[in-house]
Amino acid sequence: MPFGLYWIFKILHTDFVFIRSSNSYFRSLQWTFLEVIPPKEIERGPKMMESVFQGLSGVTTTPNNFDLWVDGKWIQDRFSFEIFGENGQAHFIIRVQKRLRNMVEANIYAQYPGAEIMEVDDYTLRFPKIMPNRDWDFWGTDFRFTAPIPIPIKTYDKFEEDITGEMIDPMSSLMEVIGTLPPNQYIWMQYAIEPKLEKWNYEDAHKVVLDKLKKKESPAKMNFLDHLMDVLSNFFKGFSAPPEFAVVAKNQDQPLEFKLSPLEKDLLKATEEKMGKNIFNTKMRFIYIGKRENFDKNTVGNFIGGIKQFNDMNYNQVIPEDVSKTYGKIFFKDVTASFRKRKIYKRYRDRDPTGVTVLFSTKEMATVYHFPDMGVKSPAVPRVASKLGSAPANLPIE
Repeated sequence: MPFGLYWIFKILHTDFVFIRSSNSYFRSLQWTFLEVIPPKEIERGPKMMESVFQGLSGVTTTPNNFDLWVDGKWIQDRFSFEIFGENGQAHFIIRVQKRLRNMVEANIYAQYPGAEIMEVDDYTLRFPKIMPNRDWDFWGTDFRFTAPIPIPIKTYDKFEEDITGEMIDPMSSLMEVIGTLPPNQYIWMQYAIEPKLEKWNYEDAHKVVLDKLKKKESPAKMNFLDHLMDVLSNFFKGFSAPPEFAVVAKNQDQPLEFKLSPLEKDLLKATEEKMGKNIFNTKMRFIYIGKRENFDKNTVGNFIGGIKQFNDMNYNQVIPEDVSKTYGKIFFKDVTASFRKRKIYKRYRDRDPTGVTVLFSTKEMATVYHFPDMGVKSPAVPRVASKLGSAPANLPIE
């Protein structure tokens, strides 16, 4: 009985110490919400935000057995970077544990000295608990990759104008969509992230992708039965025939630079670069909410069109996950759509990271979430009205 029930006990115990216990690790987490108002002049682009995410990746720890089975610490410290659009203005919100607030603020101030950071309430609590209802409707979806995980999306260094060499800020389109929101229409964009340990790139599945990009055939794995059958099938053949060796393809002897096309070289370089950076397990989620009398579903297409800027057909793409999209198919369409809407709405409010996720490097995170630079003139972007500075050292104090 103990051996037979071990796995059931393990699942129940893990759920108990992580969530259901009165002193569980999940219940002990205390959260706060920070709104960041970017400075008036940002000249260096998303590279600064990459340094912020690089600093946040330092919260990773390697828990021991006591931390796992007694304290229930089965996850790394999480963050949620969000964009809340209302009344034609975008708010940059960060959900963070209270004990990590100083670390987040220090990393942001280090790259954006003129920014303002203030504690705010959870904006999702301003809306009805049950959605959709008689007055409100919405549309939502999670996102997934179309290509294997190690292959990156289009990053900020590729948003460059050919003639002048200036960067085209990919956030400009998203800010323009938010800037055109009418009253009682809202956009929620969420990146719930959890940093992964540095050894993530040693996983076999990722090595297989890299070998495929190098046009390098991975050796086939053989179990004991395969080896036994191979020996028996060739045992008697060895008495009457000379040994045969596997034929090596001609392109296997060529240098890698001659085997790959220019586009394949760029893809391999970008993939290896991603595998050398810190990574975040990311739940990417989008919701559009509005009053029924002026709910405009065209806003969904406009905003997702802005997200498609990060896609490259030759690299990787983020697309809406079909299972999470809030619509019904064939039978009971309205019932299915309502169920999906209630489900994704609750998961957004809970910042639930489970389900289909994507792996973003610090560079990719800085691409999809950063404070727009001074070239973005949209009124949707709030700016600090004046520069902040410390008091002079010789200020007389009575």
